[in-house]
Amino acid sequence: MIRAILTDIEGTTSSLSFVKETLFPYARARMADFVRGHARDATVQALLADAKVAAGDPSMDDEHVIARLVRWIDEDRKITPLKALQGLIWEEGYRNRDFFGHVYDDAVRRLKAWHEQGISLYVFSSGSVHAQRLLFGHTAAGDLQPLFSGYFDTRIGAKQEPAAYSAIARELNLPPSEILFLSDIEAELDAAREAGYKTFMLVREGGAKASHHPQGADFDAIRPELL
Repeated sequence: MIRAILTDIEGTTSSLSFVKETLFPYARARMADFVRGHARDATVQALLADAKVAAGDPSMDDEHVIARLVRWIDEDRKITPLKALQGLIWEEGYRNRDFFGHVYDDAVRRLKAWHEQGISLYVFSSGSVHAQRLLFGHTAAGDLQPLFSGYFDTRIGAKQEPAAYSAIARELNLPPSEILFLSDIEAELDAAREAGYKTFMLVREGGAKASHHPQGADFDAIRPELL
């Protein structure tokens, strides 16, 4: 029996285009000004220090780390301090109503239904927990945060490593076999299955893919009780 559902965001609950064409460019255009304007903020200072370590040069000055952060955005790198800084920038965008967090209608409908059925819902994304909360808290359908019992980012592990899913199962205090993981990425689903999870692949665009995971075009195709 499925007692918890763990979901990816990009390509799963939310469109790839929203992330790649709205969020990423918004953060890229504002990264330099944000870092310079918040350089004395303790949270930003700590993230910049982490970014310098990730870049392999702890002595790097702020201008060089800004350039590295922008390059990482262009390369779509899943680096924890970058994701945290992006989340801080996106917070300003949501607050200013420059955009709303995109969540597919079918995802909203099924997440609400599963919540009402007593299935616990969680998020696992390469974006920071802060960014996840912002996205689900500022959607056209309203604040969806009350639907979720928790959020996980790369601080718990890489999304393509089984150890991350094992760690999440321990955090949830559930057998992995009672957790369903939703994603559009085969390697992530493979890692979750290796950790003992049930899995389902979302194929939002382009039709069915060759995969050994159950799959469907939207959340309405997911029947946790049958997996």
